[in-house]
Amino acid sequence: MSITLSKSDGANPLDGITNMGVGVSWDPSAGGRGGLLGRLRREIGVDLDLIAVLFVDGEPVRFAGLDSLDPLGNGGIVHSGDAQTGKGAGDDELVSVQFDRLGPVDRVVYVAAAFKNGTSFENANNISFKVYDSTGGSTQQVADIWPSLLGTDNANAVAEARKENGGWVLEVTNRKGKIRQGDKQSILRFAQG
Repeated sequence: MSITLSKSDGANPLDGITNMGVGVSWDPSAGGRGGLLGRLRREIGVDLDLIAVLFVDGEPVRFAGLDSLDPLGNGGIVHSGDAQTGKGAGDDELVSVQFDRLGPVDRVVYVAAAFKNGTSFENANNISFKVYDSTGGSTQQVADIWPSLLGTDNANAVAEARKENGGWVLEVTNRKGKIRQGDKQSILRFAQG
């Protein structure tokens, strides 16, 4: 069974979950345009990015996304690769985490961004983040997170997993803001909060 999580739910313990996935899906939009330009925008699609930023003692140390698919080199956190259109069914991008392989990492912030120049959330519809439990070899969707679409910001720190009292918790943050497109440092500073 899947639940829809929101910011008001607070921190949710991940008791018993050792392998977790966070996937993002979206559909291309006409961006408010009709006619030929609207059809063309839907045909081309929109390139959003899911980026997981890893922290140790409050400092960003690695990230999964863009061109970094296995930043720890041990499969502890793996990104599925850059989907560039939002077309098709299912998750467009997915980050898988094995908590026991994260070493000193104590926080993972999941950011959705219109990172590349010329991209925009306004050209995407139905943005959804799904949380999966892959513990024990089978994958089951356990939660769905729907970020707010209000505003013209180009980044959203959707959720974070963090160590708390010897275990991990997942909390929806839904913190929107602006990043400088194409600038990795801007993403890292935004994720830091």
